[in-house]
Amino acid sequence: MTLSLGMITCDSTDPVPLAAWWAEQVGGTVADPFDGTFLMVRIDTIPVQLAFQLVEDPTPGKNRIHYDFAAPDLEAEVDRLLAAGATLVDRRGDESFAWVTLADPQGNQFCVTSSADAEAELSDG
Repeated sequence: MTLSLGMITCDSTDPVPLAAWWAEQVGGTVADPFDGTFLMVRIDTIPVQLAFQLVEDPTPGKNRIHYDFAAPDLEAEVDRLLAAGATLVDRRGDESFAWVTLADPQGNQFCVTSSADAEAELSDG
């Protein structure tokens, strides 16, 4: 028997606006079957859902698990995310593989790289 990934969940003290923000960024739809305490973002292009659950206290320190996204045009996507309310954490990598670390409106870090770099990295690995 093996595991299959079905959902990646993020803790939040205010999950409703965070789920809405992420749904807008990934072109997903929000399902809220539990009255704002656990929301799911369904994305048609991938089999995994993003989820956001209500917690009383935020997780201290840097989040240990984060989302990694790929986009056809890295700089255009970073500009779009910044305009939508993300904040820049750092630009990383080098000319062979570069990515940008951002934080969503509640401070959760995530990374974006170019689709071409991601495909090249996977095929080299």
